[in-house]
Amino acid sequence: MKYLLNVTSLEFFSEKCTGCGRCVDVCPHSVFVMTDKKAEIVDRDLCMECGACALNCEFGAIKVASGVGCAAAIINSMIKGGEPSCDCGGITNSGCC
Repeated sequence: MKYLLNVTSLEFFSEKCTGCGRCVDVCPHSVFVMTDKKAEIVDRDLCMECGACALNCEFGAIKVASGVGCAAAIINSMIKGGEPSCDCGGITNSGCC
């Protein structure tokens, strides 16, 4: 599932990647794949900015502003109740991306 095109805060620094594969294992949307013993991004627009990849990368190869995208909206709606809203459409948008 893609959210909004070309807006994710996901950054990947291939020079820091050691090829451990944790990002591939923890990403719920399969943003990463292993190629030639290193991770690479398949499709940046699949990222929901949950932060699992960055939290599990011990080598600093991944940076993402977790809690700013639809993952945060879904989690907040489960905690607070109501429909998810990440305000990606402005004040009048009550739906998530």
